[in-house]
Amino acid sequence: MKAIPENIAKAIEEFQKLPGIGQKTAERLVFHLLRKPEADLGQFGKAVSSLKEGIRYCDVCKNLTTEKVCGVCADSSRDPSVICVVEDPLDLIALEKANEYQGVYHVLHGVISPMEGVGPDELAIAELIDRLEKGGVKEVIIALNPSMEGEATAAYLMKYIKPLNIKVTRIARGIPVGGDLEYADSQTLKRALLGRMEY
Repeated sequence: MKAIPENIAKAIEEFQKLPGIGQKTAERLVFHLLRKPEADLGQFGKAVSSLKEGIRYCDVCKNLTTEKVCGVCADSSRDPSVICVVEDPLDLIALEKANEYQGVYHVLHGVISPMEGVGPDELAIAELIDRLEKGGVKEVIIALNPSMEGEATAAYLMKYIKPLNIKVTRIARGIPVGGDLEYADSQTLKRALLGRMEY
């Protein structure tokens, strides 16, 4: 005899398929949902089952939206001459939470990763180059993760952006606020020193 009913086991199995969710966390989440009132559980199920309804890519920046053009691109107070290139919509959300950037974005939906079979054609790179070739862009900020794949993607982008005579910058990298120097790796310290700013 199994310790738990099949439907609970299946729910745990599905939660484990999510990134960063292991067996114990999946179990906690499922049992938390079991304690919820039926109405709350129904709301949760409805939100998940309708998650993709009406979702599409912005015609301009490839961010996720329900309209032809996302809220950032439609905002007339944003500066369209500065484009920040990010890996995915979560990076865009993180930058927006900082409440500092007033330009627009371009979402690649990944990085070049030959090991995972992801080449430039699987990303929204051609769409970015098309945007840049139309003119009016003064600066492209590359805000990709500092991984080998992120660096390779940045190098690939540079090959196409530089000939267009558009200023290309990268976000600074280094020690996070609240971080300790003694725990930082040598690459992080090197980037922190190279990206230093005047007080």
